[in-house]
Amino acid sequence: MKAQTKRTVYWTLLNEAGWHMYVAATSNGLCYVGSHAQPFEELSTWVQARFPGSMLERDDESLQLYTTELIEYLRGTRDRFTMPFDLQGTPFQLAVWEALCEVPYGQSRTYSHIADHIKKPKAVRAVGAAIGANPLLITVPCHRVIGKNGSLTGYRGGLEMKTHLLQLEQERSDW
Repeated sequence: MKAQTKRTVYWTLLNEAGWHMYVAATSNGLCYVGSHAQPFEELSTWVQARFPGSMLERDDESLQLYTTELIEYLRGTRDRFTMPFDLQGTPFQLAVWEALCEVPYGQSRTYSHIADHIKKPKAVRAVGAAIGANPLLITVPCHRVIGKNGSLTGYRGGLEMKTHLLQLEQERSDW
């Protein structure tokens, strides 16, 4: 396994429009969007697992690009993100996360659909695991993936957050 480079991970607290979540970026782009109403430890634990020995530094100003786009999305005035990402994962995870970014705003796909899309139709469970490891909630829209029978399934941010995001998109996509 390749050793991770030590770096500084910059973070801020997005506390706007009824949302409270930690957001983090490296010098390469957004690397983490936390779950709604979770403590700082969710972020710090993730950073230590992904970037061992890295420093966490609060930098509200540098992260304004990211928080502005997230706030616009949460207010219903943005349906896609233009910010740079710094996604760290296996080639399989990266393929799944890229496929998630192709799911249109206001629509949903099943785990099977994502597996088919990345040309791994028998890897539905692995797709689910990759989606569960997605560090960029909202921006890499794993909330748009539902069960084959249309049911809402697990979400790192919790089913309440997933439901809210899907409802937000459904309301805005009907314009």
